[in-house]
Amino acid sequence: MALPVLNTFAGNPLDRAGDRRNDPDWLAEQAANPEALAMVLWDGRPLLEDHAEGPRLAWVALSHARDLVGDPDRELFLGLWKGAPVFAVEVTGPADPAAGPMAGLGVFTELREAAAVLSGADAAMAGGAKSLFDWRRRHGFCANCGHATDSICGGWKRSCSNCQAEHFPRVDPVSIMLPVFGDRCLLGRQASWPAGRMSALAGFIEPGETIEEGCAREIAEEAGLTVTTVRYHSSQPWPFPSQLMIGLIAQVSDDQATPDQTELEEVRWFTRDEARAVLAGSHEVKAPPKFAIARTLLEAWVEGE
Repeated sequence: MALPVLNTFAGNPLDRAGDRRNDPDWLAEQAANPEALAMVLWDGRPLLEDHAEGPRLAWVALSHARDLVGDPDRELFLGLWKGAPVFAVEVTGPADPAAGPMAGLGVFTELREAAAVLSGADAAMAGGAKSLFDWRRRHGFCANCGHATDSICGGWKRSCSNCQAEHFPRVDPVSIMLPVFGDRCLLGRQASWPAGRMSALAGFIEPGETIEEGCAREIAEEAGLTVTTVRYHSSQPWPFPSQLMIGLIAQVSDDQATPDQTELEEVRWFTRDEARAVLAGSHEVKAPPKFAIARTLLEAWVEGE
């Protein structure tokens, strides 16, 4: 059996300790551990440090990170690394902490830029932390009664003291697919993308819809094509803010593609040789970035997977 494809932001090496983080006494013990480390983010940007093998996440003692933040609601328990506790804290505000209290420790880097240079493990840990902090910012109040919520379980749950409702991090499923007809694949372009960029088609799965149904609906809406078969390839956590990209190869009934001019301004068919040139950077069309599952799908199709 082939090993599963690990796209960027997948493959987190930490033991999440999901069965133990519900115990506040155990969490307190982990935070008191002198070996406890923390990843630091500034408004979603992880702190990176230079290393001989390339940029990597910068880790600081949890006690130092707590001095910077001073707010338990901006702290997460990420898991255990070889038995040692690992946390994340987020600094907010307009001032770059790397130019102040964290001077000399590294550079805060936008996550898309960081994903292009970090190891798979570092990108996965940073992506998970960013998604959880984004969720925290959007769920400070109870959706049931409107009362302020409190962070519990190391940041993996929010609780309402007024109505006792519990709120968990949400993940939005997205079908992302490469339509194929004969020996050609279809790429699309959104008007907001960098000049020349084209990519796979994608859209959110709606309530009451299967992955296959969502794939077929999005391709019909965006490109006017009818899906005949759908094949799963791989998935990718996408922390912008918190989606699960479900990668698919979709056979369609014909090649009469028409962009809807709402989601897509252009669609275009590519042979394998043309797609290979796109990936190699020798074509006028620019490929999706290397950390995106859209590129993984295109590479897989070019290689006949």
